Amino acid sequence: MMTGAQAMVRCLEMEGVSVVFGYPGAAIAPFYDSLYDSSIRHILTRTEQGAGHAASGYARISGRPGVCVATSGPGATNLFTAIATAYSDSIPLVAITGQVALNQLGRDVFQEVDTTGAVEPFTKHSYLVKSAADLPRIFKEAFYIASTGRKGPVLIDVPVDIQRQLIDFSYPESVSIRGYKPPHAGHPLQIRKVAQAIQGAKRPVICVGGGVFLSNAQQAIRSFAEQMEIPVVSTLMGVGAMPANHPFYYGMLGMMGTTTGNTAVARSDFLMLIGARVGDRAITSPDSLEATVVHIDIDAAEIGKNMGTTIPLVGDAADVLTHLGQLATKGEWADWTAELDQIREEERARNAQKQPKPGYISPDALVRMICSKLPGNSVYVADVGQNQIWSARNFCADGRFLTTGGMGTMGYSIPAAMGAKAADPNRCVVAVCGDGAFQMSMNELATIRQHDIPVKIILMSNGLLGMVYSIQRSQYNGRKMAVDLSGSPDFGKIAEAYGMEYAFATDLKQAEQALERMLASPESCLLECAIHPEEETT
Repeated sequence: MMTGAQAMVRCLEMEGVSVVFGYPGAAIAPFYDSLYDSSIRHILTRTEQGAGHAASGYARISGRPGVCVATSGPGATNLFTAIATAYSDSIPLVAITGQVALNQLGRDVFQEVDTTGAVEPFTKHSYLVKSAADLPRIFKEAFYIASTGRKGPVLIDVPVDIQRQLIDFSYPESVSIRGYKPPHAGHPLQIRKVAQAIQGAKRPVICVGGGVFLSNAQQAIRSFAEQMEIPVVSTLMGVGAMPANHPFYYGMLGMMGTTTGNTAVARSDFLMLIGARVGDRAITSPDSLEATVVHIDIDAAEIGKNMGTTIPLVGDAADVLTHLGQLATKGEWADWTAELDQIREEERARNAQKQPKPGYISPDALVRMICSKLPGNSVYVADVGQNQIWSARNFCADGRFLTTGGMGTMGYSIPAAMGAKAADPNRCVVAVCGDGAFQMSMNELATIRQHDIPVKIILMSNGLLGMVYSIQRSQYNGRKMAVDLSGSPDFGKIAEAYGMEYAFATDLKQAEQALERMLASPESCLLECAIHPEEETT
């Protein structure tokens, strides 16, 4: 016999979980007491939202569901933003929350909230556990649901009395959920239709999204593009699926994308979307495209949601591309790729001519410099705001690019970088953020220090909420309202308080020298770079 809390820990062990991120409280205390006897590493974040973002970073690098834990009431509600962020980006999480006792539900007792009801719109599934005997089945199903089909977060809400119930523990060997049979292989007839459509194309383009990483299809994309010699662009979440210097990669599309990427899509007559929802930030006017559109996605609900689709194809990206490569034949696209090559070279030349304002660093040049200095297989985590756009447009490192595209959650980068580093301690992990986002999560520097998670942080400091100010300049006659970050702390003293090496740079050479020192250090470091307040993302 064991308690429900002990069963919860045992379920995590059976799923191979080695790290969980969380913040304890009374309603989850039995679980934490049982975790004391486990070899599972618990990382105490300084907010529940930080725990969820850290679990997200962990999942994206490990390829396994990340696990986060919170107590009832405000502990759970603080976690909601991270859960919604993971849902929007299709990141597999298992979120465990404590709850008041079953006989107190609905009575507005201390720290009670309808957790499963509140998270219903932004989870794949949620459970309110009403019997400890159900815990093994629920945990088995939760990990299966989170990591199959279109991946995403699953929440398990466990009342405190359920955690104390005694059960005979037996963990299921398999999962069978009525009505949940996620597809894998694409339909052969649809794959054949796509192959035939490729043959008739004159200006084909492949657009890759975050689903490519979720299906481990990066190599399949590269091989297919090389075999067919088809230009590739990416959404924000697809950055890094193709190496930035690959001859068939033409950049990011969207309102903040590259000229080349957007031109390629606008002029294409055949557009193949792979693992991308192509929302409003990617293609603002989908009805204006005059192209045959192929949409490949593991989730049938995503196909055709944001733009008309000529050939829908439901299936795993890696599997579909493998079979498509066996059927498709290369067309005559040399003139098309040459046209895009010229546009790309002209854009690169324009970017190279940009000069920073005196006493400040060009953010585009800064990102390219950071990428040039990172060791192979690094992880670059971008926050939200102008820093995200500068990072995505200029990312050229050998490694992964992580950010949050669907929800656009500020304060994501530092906790997500912690999770990525915990997933693979041997990889170099860099978090890049603005001074607004930094102040949303700088309390996690304590987590970094306590749990010895050496992350390098580059702070683009302009004293403003730069993205909002940019909108105010372009759309509201430059009326600056609620974007001034005056009153921000001395970031050097913040770094000192947490025992971190710190440097401040006002030109690219200073930043380069400081970054080289920091990358050579085994410790966490903070590099603050001065960015002009009027710097634009265009």
